[in-house]
Amino acid sequence: MHANQRSFPGLNFQSFKAGLSAFLICAGGAMAQAPAQQPQRLGTEFGISAFERECTKCHGNSAVDRAPSPAAIRQMPPERIYEAITTGVMKTQAANLTDEQKKRLAEYMGGRPLGSETAGDAAQMPNRCPALSNAQALADPSKGPAWNGWGVDAHNTRFQDAAGAGLTAAQIPGLKLKWAFGFPLGVSAFGQPSVAAGRVFVGSDIGYVYALDAKTGCVYWSYKTKAAVRTAVTVGRTSTAASSRYAVYFGDMQANAYAVDAASGALLWTKRVEDHFAARITAAPTLYEGRLYVPVSTSEGFSASTPDYPCCTFRGSVVALNAATGDQVWKAYTIPESKPTKKNSIGTQLYAPSGVAVWNSPTVDAKRKTIYFGTGDAATEPAPETSDSIMAVDIDTGKVRWVFQAEPNDATLGGCGGRGGAKSNEACPEHPGPDWDFGASPILKTLANGRDILLAPNKSGIVFALDPDKKGAVIWKTNLAEREGTRGTNLVWGGSADQRNVYVGLTSGAISAIQFATGEKLWTTRLAEAGSRESNAAASSAIPGAVFIGGTDGKLHALATSDGHEIWSFDTARDFTTVNQVQAHGGSIGSIGPTIAGGMVFIGSGYSVTSGMPGNVLLAFGLQ
Repeated sequence: MHANQRSFPGLNFQSFKAGLSAFLICAGGAMAQAPAQQPQRLGTEFGISAFERECTKCHGNSAVDRAPSPAAIRQMPPERIYEAITTGVMKTQAANLTDEQKKRLAEYMGGRPLGSETAGDAAQMPNRCPALSNAQALADPSKGPAWNGWGVDAHNTRFQDAAGAGLTAAQIPGLKLKWAFGFPLGVSAFGQPSVAAGRVFVGSDIGYVYALDAKTGCVYWSYKTKAAVRTAVTVGRTSTAASSRYAVYFGDMQANAYAVDAASGALLWTKRVEDHFAARITAAPTLYEGRLYVPVSTSEGFSASTPDYPCCTFRGSVVALNAATGDQVWKAYTIPESKPTKKNSIGTQLYAPSGVAVWNSPTVDAKRKTIYFGTGDAATEPAPETSDSIMAVDIDTGKVRWVFQAEPNDATLGGCGGRGGAKSNEACPEHPGPDWDFGASPILKTLANGRDILLAPNKSGIVFALDPDKKGAVIWKTNLAEREGTRGTNLVWGGSADQRNVYVGLTSGAISAIQFATGEKLWTTRLAEAGSRESNAAASSAIPGAVFIGGTDGKLHALATSDGHEIWSFDTARDFTTVNQVQAHGGSIGSIGPTIAGGMVFIGSGYSVTSGMPGNVLLAFGLQ
């Protein structure tokens, strides 16, 4: 049973507004330092806070017969939701919300920005690609320069070799902006683009996936999804058998997985992989030998600390689907199903265990027939041993083979305060944890002696090297935190690894290189200005001799892998003229890394989730 089937009594929204104000003051960082021309807005995650705190007294409450469930509301367009809470039947119930909060609520529950459904259609754009003849049909995506999916390869190295990059470290200073593509009405360009067969495939927060020409930015097609697409797109055959049909695979923010024809944009299949109303897919599915491995995350923990919310019932998972049909092969949950525990002082039923989401792309180990992925913290106590862990599951069955836990007893819930903070209600953990998830995909590398090693950056600031042949035993660990044991330096979205080093960005506004054979820290380069609260914890991307990384200040950097000195940078936080004539600007680069293929570099600019500068542009760089 899930949260949308249980009772959700009311709340005091004034405490939420006070907490929100405090959050924006404390976490403003990039938002507070945004250029004057950047619009200020609440991040998209505040929509779930407003809904859980203000609306679940009726929606999801079994005692209210006629109120649609949260799951049903999530299938409505945001325009309908916004109308209901501003001028419609729910106007009175939403009276405590500001118009800004109403918009974020509607956009979160509806899955995309207001007004974007029609504006995002490629049919409305002036830069349509010329019609293709049969001879110009989509080429085999496995041939030619490509950056396919999140990590380039099944090992999630995020390293593009010289042939695939078509770009040397010496040529990087000559990179120029070739074209820009705008996402109409978008606020977060957080879908990492994929490049294959001369095309760029990219998802958007406006609920569209696009196929663009890599050289010119003209648009071949668009596909309208059910919700925003934050994941990178993976391109491949619809089955392992010989076939002329290729598909693009991705997930959306309502936990739907998709296969869309790569040549035409026609839907092949779609599958909802989790029915909890707060479930979502934030990381790219991994495609391997006819199966699609889909990670499942949640937004439940952002605001479930309200006394009126029946906290908490979501549990993370990885789902294996048949790539040709979308049928489920297996589902590996990270924790057991939640059960009723006790009722709080106002009679709200509480549940446990919950949490342990998966918000990174699974890594494939073909040699050991194993899938690796990282997990997040628990939402309830006691935190299970699978929280803040690297899990290894059988590729054929999903059965757990081993678990490495980096941080025990990490139960964290939004609104409850951190470690040592005051407990605001009975759902809050007695001993809040530090929120040290494994948000980054594990990287599988082979050393010079033939030994395999699994590199796993953790939000604590520690990079772990694990032995896949010894059930994840620690080979070495290197702490990059500037103040050990604190939240001062975190590793969030992941690193890249060439033949010698792993490169990871830090929330403290820096990037470090570690020699992965020994764990020795080779160099650290500070990218943010002294005293700045900018973060460079987005994913890095590497080619021979250089590593790229973006920051919440909107700057994209390229550094020499030898010693970390900067060789090129570009400020994306500005307005752009776009090939599709959409008004567009850049903002924070808060999660994704650049995509490098065929002599070009692609990056989305804009990140407005909990904080950061909004933006709605995809940028393409090349050599003159």
